[in-house]
Amino acid sequence: MENLDAKEIADKIEMMLSIVASFSEVISQENTALKAGDIKTVKALYEQKIKTVAAYRSLCSFFIKNREVMKEYQSDAKNKLQQASAQLDEQLKQNEMLLKTRMDAGKAVMDTFINIVKKTNAAKSTSYGAKGAYTPLDSTRNALAFNRTM
Repeated sequence: MENLDAKEIADKIEMMLSIVASFSEVISQENTALKAGDIKTVKALYEQKIKTVAAYRSLCSFFIKNREVMKEYQSDAKNKLQQASAQLDEQLKQNEMLLKTRMDAGKAVMDTFINIVKKTNAAKSTSYGAKGAYTPLDSTRNALAFNRTM
């Protein structure tokens, strides 16, 4: 791997800069959409995000394999890449927090619906025991199904 020339390394750094910029833009748009509660935009960005992540991971493998060569290589583009990567890292942390908050909020809403249904069923349900005889109400075992999308 040490047979890499400066041109090849510079090209890979430029490619990575482009991918990081694209990834950063997608994450920025997704963060804005999450803050605004615009789930349609988040869904629309999903495919683009997957493709960008795949390209990012693919090129990361080059840098991992050539770690020693990259340590010695010095250029302005490498410094820009380090800065862009740090900025992307911050955006990803914010994205993780926003997605987790969205999922937790969704879970809280679903738990509220489930509790309301359980209480409503407890007051209105009839319980049958063995041999079809009425038994005391047991609303602790309700089967519920929800259709939900993010």
